[in-house]
Amino acid sequence: MLKIQHHKVLLLHGLIVVALVSAGAFWLWWFSHSIVEVKNLSNEQPGQEVSRVVSIASDVLFTGNSFWGRYTNDAAQKTKEPYKFPFARLHEFKRKNYDAWVTGLECPTTEKGIAMTAAEMEAALSFNCDPNYLSEFAKWFDIVTLANNHTDNMGADGFAETKTALKKNGIQYFGHYDPDVLDEQCKVVLLPVKVRYDTKPDAKEKLPIAACGYHGVFKIPSSESVAEITTYSKLMPVIVFPHAGAEYKAGPDEIKTTMYRAMIDAGADMIIGDHPHWIQNTEAYKGKLIVYSMGNFMFDQQFNTEVTRSAAIKMQLTVQDSSRLDSWIELGRQCQLHATDCLSTIRAQHLPKYTSSYRFDFIPVSNKGYQTHPAPELNAGIEARLNWQATMTALGQK
Repeated sequence: MLKIQHHKVLLLHGLIVVALVSAGAFWLWWFSHSIVEVKNLSNEQPGQEVSRVVSIASDVLFTGNSFWGRYTNDAAQKTKEPYKFPFARLHEFKRKNYDAWVTGLECPTTEKGIAMTAAEMEAALSFNCDPNYLSEFAKWFDIVTLANNHTDNMGADGFAETKTALKKNGIQYFGHYDPDVLDEQCKVVLLPVKVRYDTKPDAKEKLPIAACGYHGVFKIPSSESVAEITTYSKLMPVIVFPHAGAEYKAGPDEIKTTMYRAMIDAGADMIIGDHPHWIQNTEAYKGKLIVYSMGNFMFDQQFNTEVTRSAAIKMQLTVQDSSRLDSWIELGRQCQLHATDCLSTIRAQHLPKYTSSYRFDFIPVSNKGYQTHPAPELNAGIEARLNWQATMTALGQK
């Protein structure tokens, strides 16, 4: 009896071993086939030619100050769709023709500031923009600079709340109200671009590019602050957006021209300025474009034509440098929106700086009636104020 039971135990052990071996063999078979299936999802097959980036292009619109508080908000709240009101005519700019819009947001966007009346904002010159407008604003604008004299009007907490609200709405931002906060002046932003490949269809991607914002209304940015431009320009193109100069003037003073030219000397590819509420001239400096002031793009000042007109600057960026453009596009995928480690990631890649070329134009704009729209009837006067033809000739562009 004991001998029979012993044989049964041995048989049971044998069956268990066989089952384990069979299960292991099946797992190995399944895993190996799974790897094959994952590999088959890749666009790059063994022996297959890999598609490469041939060129990158982006059509961008830069606009002057944007602010929908105070009297614009009063006008909007009297309509059936108040949060759409300031943006109701922006479709006339044919947004689909652009990959990105960039503006200077000249207000914090906080909940606590909603209670402020237009009269209170006027008296204190302290601004706030209702964040309920942001979802509509985000349909038009991709990137904003926060480097100006009003983004601190709701305090440091209000500035932090503004950044959180922008992030929530998918809007990238850069710049700080204090030019001495060095790590906030410049950021890597992801510029929407069109990519042309050699063996597959064109695609929409995002290209890392540096944007720097400088608030220079109350003090001149320090040399250490301006040197941040050089830090980025060694790695990639840099576009600088200063907010400075005397208000309600047709041209810059010597302090401003010296400051903006120093930013070109530091490595900026171009300077796109605002703050004076009037359009000011442009110039070509060392082969680079300087726009001293675009004027008010979206603002509640309505007392004369100077403050209701502006120049929106059209930029066409082209990159045809074949030095590892595929890697730059891959970086654009890796760098998540507002990622803090994008610069360090770029440094770690040791990528050669890509070379960009630019072409420029402008659109005459009016915000009369609190609704921003193209204004071709203002073209001649705006072109003259910008000194546009002379600047384009100096840049080698007709």
